Amino acid sequence: MYKHIIWDFDGTLFDTYPVMGSIFKKMLEEEGIVEPLDEILKYMKVSMSHALRHYEKKYHINNAFIDKYNKQREDTEIHLSKPYTGIEEICRYIHTSGKNNYLYTHRGESAIKFLKNYGLYDYFIDFITSQHGFERKPSPDAINYLVDKYNIVHNEAIMIGDRDLDILSAKNAGIHACFFTDKGEKSDIADFTISNFQQLYSII
Repeated sequence: MYKHIIWDFDGTLFDTYPVMGSIFKKMLEEEGIVEPLDEILKYMKVSMSHALRHYEKKYHINNAFIDKYNKQREDTEIHLSKPYTGIEEICRYIHTSGKNNYLYTHRGESAIKFLKNYGLYDYFIDFITSQHGFERKPSPDAINYLVDKYNIVHNEAIMIGDRDLDILSAKNAGIHACFFTDKGEKSDIADFTISNFQQLYSII
């Protein structure tokens, strides 16, 4: 049904949120600040910059704290954060079926490093990261760029993500959207909702 599959990274391809949140929680505790992990993750799932702005305003954490967090996260998450179960198989299936995988993330080049480290890089045809400078999701700009670059027919493309921002970005670009959740959440605007990646085989 779909020839072009556009993937979000954090919380979709890789289970990174628990690691990012745990590092941040521990660093807050070192400053005498106690925040529930679920609360931290709520802000991180909007975006890392959103979470940092929130806690910067709430607790007046400074640039040194943020720099230290970013360094600790960079050093730690590559070893602890792994692809979700079934990701390698579904990405390989898409690639070997003559379809195309694309990455679209607000992350920088660290996302590509993850893909390489876990043997996923060669399954992808293109990568949109923060380095491209596109307006952030839910803007359709990055997806529109891929549509134009690869002459994508809109109804042959689908975006897979774990946040409303991902779904809205797809909808704003006129393509379909699949919402991934392992928490039983719902999306009223996605065309599909999945709780594991085995379910994708019947969609794509």
